[in-house]
Amino acid sequence: MDIKVDHISKAYGEQQVLQDLSCVFPEGKTTCIRGRSGCGKTTLIRLLLRLDVPDKGKIEGVSDRKLSAVFQEDRLCENLSAASNIRLVCTETITDRELEEAYKAVALTEVWQKPVRELSGGMRRRVSILRALLAESDCVIMDEPLRGLDEKTRAKTIDYILKKTEGKTLIFVTHEEKEAVWLKADRTVDILTKH
Repeated sequence: MDIKVDHISKAYGEQQVLQDLSCVFPEGKTTCIRGRSGCGKTTLIRLLLRLDVPDKGKIEGVSDRKLSAVFQEDRLCENLSAASNIRLVCTETITDRELEEAYKAVALTEVWQKPVRELSGGMRRRVSILRALLAESDCVIMDEPLRGLDEKTRAKTIDYILKKTEGKTLIFVTHEEKEAVWLKADRTVDILTKH
């Protein structure tokens, strides 16, 4: 089932963030959300994840879905290892071998047992990405997933994202047009103006 955003508006106090936005996120496809800083991309993500509600309009197609997410800020348990953070959301059916392959795919093999608080920003980002990709979900939503990754690591991470989201709905936010190309977006939603 497609996810349909129907004439939503959202304000925080006097600040109108989204106004009368409509778009569709097709089932099993990759959609890129683009726009300038402050235009409402992250607000749209929060609404899709049901962490907030629109002031007007409605969103259909998310209530019965299994969603996983990568947020702009890495929401990890600082005292737990990378492996433990990932295991928090993984099904019991995921094997140690699958986890090892995942660590290798995004260059985390040397640090997966370290507490997250000891990891660099780029490593933490990759832990967040793995956690979202390995969770049992049919829709993965990512807010600037490649932020802070060097070129080589970014390429490996993109390959893994594409592998793990094949056949799933992938929604990701970026302000870089090239990321839409790298992640093979089927369509793009441009949030053009700041309201």
